[in-house]
Amino acid sequence: MSRALKSSALVCLAVIVTLVIVGAQSSTGTVRGVVKDSSGATLPGVLIRIAARTAITNEKGEFIVVGIKPGFYEVTAELAGFATTRTVAQVTADHISTFSLTMQVGGVNETVNVAAATPTVDVQSVSSARAVSPGSAGVAGGVIGGVHGGVIGGGTFNTEAYDRVDDNQWTKTARKPLSTFSIDVDTASYSNVRRFLNQGERPPKDAVRIEELINYFTYAYPEPRDGRPFAVFTAIGDCPWNAKHRLALIGLQARRLNAENTPARNIVFLIDTSGSMFDPHKLPLVKASLALLVPNLTARDRVAIVAYAGRAGLVLPATSGADTETIMDAISRLEAGGSTNGAGGLVLAYQIAREHFIKGAVNRVVLATDGDFNVGVTSQGDLIRLIEEHRESGITLSVLGYGMGNLKDSTMEKLADKGNGNYAYIDSLQEAQKVLVEQAGGTFVTVAKDVKIQVEFNPRVVGEYRLIGYENRVLQDHDFNNDRKDAGDIGAGHSVTALFEIAPAGESTEGTGVDPLKYQRPNRLSAQANGDEAMTVKLRYKKPDESVSTLAIVAVRNATESTPELGFASAVAEFGMLLRDSEHKGSSSFADMRERAARFKGGDPFGHRAEFLRLVDAAEGVNRVSRR
Repeated sequence: MSRALKSSALVCLAVIVTLVIVGAQSSTGTVRGVVKDSSGATLPGVLIRIAARTAITNEKGEFIVVGIKPGFYEVTAELAGFATTRTVAQVTADHISTFSLTMQVGGVNETVNVAAATPTVDVQSVSSARAVSPGSAGVAGGVIGGVHGGVIGGGTFNTEAYDRVDDNQWTKTARKPLSTFSIDVDTASYSNVRRFLNQGERPPKDAVRIEELINYFTYAYPEPRDGRPFAVFTAIGDCPWNAKHRLALIGLQARRLNAENTPARNIVFLIDTSGSMFDPHKLPLVKASLALLVPNLTARDRVAIVAYAGRAGLVLPATSGADTETIMDAISRLEAGGSTNGAGGLVLAYQIAREHFIKGAVNRVVLATDGDFNVGVTSQGDLIRLIEEHRESGITLSVLGYGMGNLKDSTMEKLADKGNGNYAYIDSLQEAQKVLVEQAGGTFVTVAKDVKIQVEFNPRVVGEYRLIGYENRVLQDHDFNNDRKDAGDIGAGHSVTALFEIAPAGESTEGTGVDPLKYQRPNRLSAQANGDEAMTVKLRYKKPDESVSTLAIVAVRNATESTPELGFASAVAEFGMLLRDSEHKGSSSFADMRERAARFKGGDPFGHRAEFLRLVDAAEGVNRVSRR
């Protein structure tokens, strides 16, 4: 087992043991299980309900719920595309009861009742678990495997907010040969889409940002070897949803870090503890998420916690990352209640980060919230100006979104973008593990900032083109050489992917909607246009501590090749177009897309691509029902 996998396993074990200990103090029991389909394959993303609590199975189909009073309880397992499965489990005080469930493929509202589960008592009782405790009883009884709130009900008004997303349209190369945009490493849209599909709901169109679906995954791009912070990979292949078109891929792979070259971290966690965070899928999940990170901190790191509700307060002053017990104790004291003074919290968090600024290290505020700001500075413009001021001094901002019903996705995305950080939506403890442990380098360590891409298409080869996704990242062409223009940032180990659908010269898309020009014709072509190049990719980026950009140029040959990276990325893009019911989806189908994703699944050490295949099945089922 690799060191990273061992670390992840130990982190999960530490949190489980901690939660079990808390359960022991109140003579409660724990239920642990695994969910499989009729073929014996494990099912990730299954919603488990027991004793008014919920959990979501991880990539191995496992779940665990702690702090349940002794007795008999109905256990319900729900997953889009499968019949709801119900059974009864017995909970015994101070012990872990384990059992398995098998789910059958079924229709909506179909229910299967199975024989009452006969739990087996784990040989490790809670009292024996206490002996191997890491010494930090910090997280209250809750859920391992993720929490899930279900459909908004009981009279609660759904106030989730998303910025409108209109698909990029076709552009004629002869009129405008340049496409300029900022890179994006946010992944919030994917986990948010997953949340909707796990509830059996079709996600809102504006919640589907295709570039964030694609960039949720890592790709086998080459590592940088020339001292640059990232390497560039390009490929051109067939377009699966339009046989007359082709797809062009641009992939960036940021350099990865190991323990020896990971910089120290000065992190201030800004935790929303307002009344809107009371739900179990909000603040309790925030606390469990932080508990996953704590064992991975080192003595070189400094961690502080600021909480805000009606007013902001310092819960934990800057503390050595090695002082696990003190940090966990501070996490355990977080409680929800009051109104939301997000601006006041940001001011205090930046103040703490500035007072403990470490030169040459990671200095970052990490905001965990549902984005519902209602006291203090609530104007997005004022919040953004506040964040931009501190960004220039070297203190960045990342945002972790939680919860449902009042999720302010649009606000959180803007704040993270302006803070030179990333935005992730945490719908489960598995997602927290991915963001804060598996990909901690990308979450906390920036290797290149203000990264911009400009593609020049050769009109002899490309008649029209369309950028897939990145709608809110499009820049003016003159912004490319303007070092004052803010753009996206790449974290250590990040894979960033952009796709263009291109129509060959002479192949009209009949979709540009622009009349022929009266006073001019397309410009005369240069000698280079007669070569074998389809396009030239230019990139500008700055090192994290510099203000002048570096230029990189890559010429792309007009050659069609099928690569695993393009195959899988195209499947995810098609998934997004189907969810959005895009006008550009062509002949897309869930069946074709799933087959291609399975064929190019490749290495999948954490099971994220396998989970994507299950989400495709769930989306197809939801789509089938919604069209009836």
